[in-house]
Amino acid sequence: MIPSFTTIKELVDKLARKEVTPTEITQHYVQRIKQHDPSLQSILEIFEPTNDITGNLQGPLAGIPFVVKDNICQKGKLATAGSCILKNYRASYNATVINKLHSAGAYSIGRANCDEFAMGSSGETSAWGPTRNPWNIDHVPGGSSSGSAAAVAAGLIPFAIGTETGGSVRQPASFCGLVGMYPTYGRNSRYGLMAMTSSFDQAGALTKTVYDNALVMSCLSGQDSNDSTTIPLPAQDFTANLDGKIPQGIKIGIIKDGIAASIDPEVAAAFERAYKQLEALGAKISIIDLPSLKHGNAAYFILSRAQIASNLSRYDGSLYGNRIKQAESLEQMYEKTRWEGFGQEVKTRILTGNFVLSAGHKDAYYNKALHVRSMINAEFEATFADVDLLISPTVPTLPFKLGQFSGDPVSMYLADCFTVVNCVIGTPALSIPCGYSKSGLPIGFQFLGPRLSEALLYKVAYAFEQNNDYHLNHPKAYE
Repeated sequence: MIPSFTTIKELVDKLARKEVTPTEITQHYVQRIKQHDPSLQSILEIFEPTNDITGNLQGPLAGIPFVVKDNICQKGKLATAGSCILKNYRASYNATVINKLHSAGAYSIGRANCDEFAMGSSGETSAWGPTRNPWNIDHVPGGSSSGSAAAVAAGLIPFAIGTETGGSVRQPASFCGLVGMYPTYGRNSRYGLMAMTSSFDQAGALTKTVYDNALVMSCLSGQDSNDSTTIPLPAQDFTANLDGKIPQGIKIGIIKDGIAASIDPEVAAAFERAYKQLEALGAKISIIDLPSLKHGNAAYFILSRAQIASNLSRYDGSLYGNRIKQAESLEQMYEKTRWEGFGQEVKTRILTGNFVLSAGHKDAYYNKALHVRSMINAEFEATFADVDLLISPTVPTLPFKLGQFSGDPVSMYLADCFTVVNCVIGTPALSIPCGYSKSGLPIGFQFLGPRLSEALLYKVAYAFEQNNDYHLNHPKAYE
């Protein structure tokens, strides 16, 4: 018997005691996906094994299944990035993060739905339909790693891999009551991740607990010869110092904007309870003003759109993916393929990116955004000379209803105000649950640290988690 909301650690222990086999685990989760996912639309495809699962049963994730955001390459499998333009594309190789998980003994059993080319904060821009939040299916699960988060929250899989450029792991983690990490840029390989914004993109894990997240991210970390942006450091075991205690006297700064009047009152109340509990556990709490924070969204908006325009220029029907053949010229084939293949959000971002890179505008927009990025980095470095970590709500709002911002994209962009800024400068951040709204919707808050501070982020977050029961809760409809 496998409980529906079992953690990775619990499954590893059951396997070690021979209480269950990898094949039984796989069958359990495949059946749960078939039973429950029609109401969520979190999984695009199940990979049903035809034989017993054997593989590497010696690794730290031996025998544990997972699902993968559909913008990550899995050899021989469809990889659509949630877009019609890649609806028939099959990956010819594995992403490095997939190979690392295989080496650790884990195995993929499916592709998870996502916002098209990871562009979205709600899970609504996928060409295959929106994903729904298992805590309330009238609400979004967050994005762009929508399917990955919803599947884990509903107990359809022990963990899932997503990608983040400006909040796409942490925001759905917050909306779905999970743990999500954006690591230091270069900590994990980008090889095999479909590029959105190359100077921000990183793979991250979505899990039920801090320990599980630390375990998976330990397996993903390390230098990769296929990705020159990876940091020349070996993989690190982030679970090593998770003892349930935070370093006494640790200095934690509350980002001033995180307690502003504009925050949803229920989010603000949950966040206040969280930082007061950290103080009770021994942390020294102070309020930190980050003037550059207000520029984070604008810098992210310009830099990301410019890199999107560049990266997505490769999708024109000439090399791979879908091609419109009814065209009178090569140029018309390009135009028709891209117009019919891309969704509205992707088209908007490409057009914006081409504008900010165009002659006469590059200095006013793109180059200025690069300068602001340097200012933000300098301010954060100075701040971390005074405090060890920063905290804020992960998202200033509760999970919103499907379609709520369909006519107001700016409001949706602004919901990322606390998650984009560290991605702009490539520093790590970890979102964990800290409460629920009166209507039962999850609320999360995040720890932000200097470069390569993942071990400290996990240590403090684990101590907070062990003094609460948020990680033990789950959507009742999926028991």
